[in-house]
Amino acid sequence: MLDALTAHPWAYPALEVIHLLGVALLIGNLTVLELRVFGLVPELPTQALARLSLGLAAVGFGLAATSGLLMFATQAQDLLANRAFTLKMVLLMLAGCNAALFHGRGSLRLLDGWAKILMLVSTLIWLLVLSCGRWIAYT
Repeated sequence: MLDALTAHPWAYPALEVIHLLGVALLIGNLTVLELRVFGLVPELPTQALARLSLGLAAVGFGLAATSGLLMFATQAQDLLANRAFTLKMVLLMLAGCNAALFHGRGSLRLLDGWAKILMLVSTLIWLLVLSCGRWIAYT
């Protein structure tokens, strides 16, 4: 399969498109939920919005992770030596830890100050993940 990704001129770019679609689904749906947690559109029920947006975000993460692993496999040595890639991986782990803390404490039910802080941290981490993802090509 890796040979097909490097042999066909459209394979890797198609994989990048799938990766971007996954990122868009993930970040877009997290942003909608983040805005709700920050207090925008309070008439939207948080739990119903969370079910929809987190489900789509999970699909996006699955697409991004699968395509990202395939892209990684085609140039693992170069990426492991790339500081932007390493930072992106660390930030992804931090995003996962932050999400676990957010959901583990029941932040969607509480919508308190800590929920807002954790959502702000999430927003900042994902912006940095996006930045590192773009930066990889230039380092």
